[in-house]
Amino acid sequence: MSDTIFTRIIRGEIPSHKVYEDEHVFAFLDIGPLSKGHTLVVPKEPAVQLDQLSDAAAAAVGRVLPRLCRAIMQATHCTAYNILQNNGALAHQAVMHVHFHIIPRFDQTMESGLHLAWKPGKLDPRQGTELAHRIAAALATS
Repeated sequence: MSDTIFTRIIRGEIPSHKVYEDEHVFAFLDIGPLSKGHTLVVPKEPAVQLDQLSDAAAAAVGRVLPRLCRAIMQATHCTAYNILQNNGALAHQAVMHVHFHIIPRFDQTMESGLHLAWKPGKLDPRQGTELAHRIAAALATS
């Protein structure tokens, strides 16, 4: 994986508004926030997509996410938040280094936060059974 803006931020080559750091995780305020307190949580391990991250690095991120959410809620007085994580350009990933967005929500207006258009389909029971078995089999071999 080549250097990204995040690897350069982690190394201190680019300044950031750091809110958290340990040996595995670095978290800082987004410079293009969707709302007050919008924070990026980045594993220090270089990986482009979540499926490429080691179990140890993923666990480290998982351990710190709830703590960061609580701290952001306390500091910003938000009542809700989104956690967003994109994998690949097709999924709107802009920086090719695994990262999680914590996006505080304050109201339902278009003034702040993340706005999604959720268009659910319908899962065919037979296709669902087949797909669930294929995913479970893939898990058994990974």
